[in-house]
Amino acid sequence: MNSTSILYVEDEETDVMLLQHALAKAGIRNPLQTVKDGKQARDYLSGDGLFADRKLHPLPSLVLLDLNLPYWSGFEVLEWIRQQPHVRRVPVIIFTSSSRPDDIAHAYDAGANAYLVKPNALSDLTALTLALRDFWLLLNRFPGALGIRDAASPAA
Repeated sequence: MNSTSILYVEDEETDVMLLQHALAKAGIRNPLQTVKDGKQARDYLSGDGLFADRKLHPLPSLVLLDLNLPYWSGFEVLEWIRQQPHVRRVPVIIFTSSSRPDDIAHAYDAGANAYLVKPNALSDLTALTLALRDFWLLLNRFPGALGIRDAASPAA
């Protein structure tokens, strides 16, 4: 793993804290950047306003995106991401409590790379983060056009 960041778009502070705990247990040391709504997600990815300093708010190598968000829904954020040349190739994993087949289909139609339902038990969340680490951060190769090194490459 390396220092490329993960952006977590989640409005529930408890869910953020649980994921931070599970990532630590899984040994994932990639910086976790968090925003609380769809507008902040757009601003973060655009480098607008509070997120203009890319040293403090680097472009992520992976986005974990909740669906039920204030201002812009997760679907709207995902559709926007896929239209932006500078971030359209960033892997976006829907990370939500909804297991509705319509939501799953809509997410994939909008360009999601994966759809994960948040588990209720902390042990299941830790197991899910281990799988996330193994596939998305160790085995997966990120698009070079973003200036992001492969996650398996040694950190600088």
